[in-house]
Amino acid sequence: MNQHITVAVIGATGKAGKYLMKQLLKDGYTVKALIRKPEAYILTHPSLQIIEGDIQSIPAVQKLLTGCDAVISTLGQLKDEPLISSLAATNIISVMNEYGIKRYVFICGLNIDVPGDKKSEANIVKSEWMRSNFPVVVADKQRAFDIVAAGNINWTMVRLPFIIQTDEKGKLAVSMDDCPGENINTSDLAEFSVGQITATKYIKKSPFVASL
Repeated sequence: MNQHITVAVIGATGKAGKYLMKQLLKDGYTVKALIRKPEAYILTHPSLQIIEGDIQSIPAVQKLLTGCDAVISTLGQLKDEPLISSLAATNIISVMNEYGIKRYVFICGLNIDVPGDKKSEANIVKSEWMRSNFPVVVADKQRAFDIVAAGNINWTMVRLPFIIQTDEKGKLAVSMDDCPGENINTSDLAEFSVGQITATKYIKKSPFVASL
């Protein structure tokens, strides 16, 4: 079991985050989750500690990361809210460096570009559509990746297609070149992301994942 490993979670209430939390607790990790409105959060577990606060606040991030060995973020950009991705990345990396935490796993869409990508024409079109329709949000997410990649930590960026919320498991496909499918099951995404806490294969890499 993994109770000796404490994981900080950002984005616990989102589509992917809900399944990630369950997977972490199932796998025996001790979990600290940053929640803006803890009174509305219903998941309870002896190995779960809820930290009230916002990722925009350095003191909140410090409280969250105290005593942690790794950080996982499924944070997404909420509609009609200030840009969050690059600010969150800045705060997370700053406090990780302050506390000497090295492992960081985070998820994002397939539209974020990394040197060495070999995207199909279809996925290039999807990425360009996102940039055309949500230019500010995509640019902020790209800046977030640049901030993380420049940091002195062991990061993994998990890139994914459309998320389907389900407990069903599919056949997970992973590629370093291009997204291998149209969808990703939240259960598959959670299992893969949690597995990266102790895995080393994708350190400082940006794999695409999909459910087949």
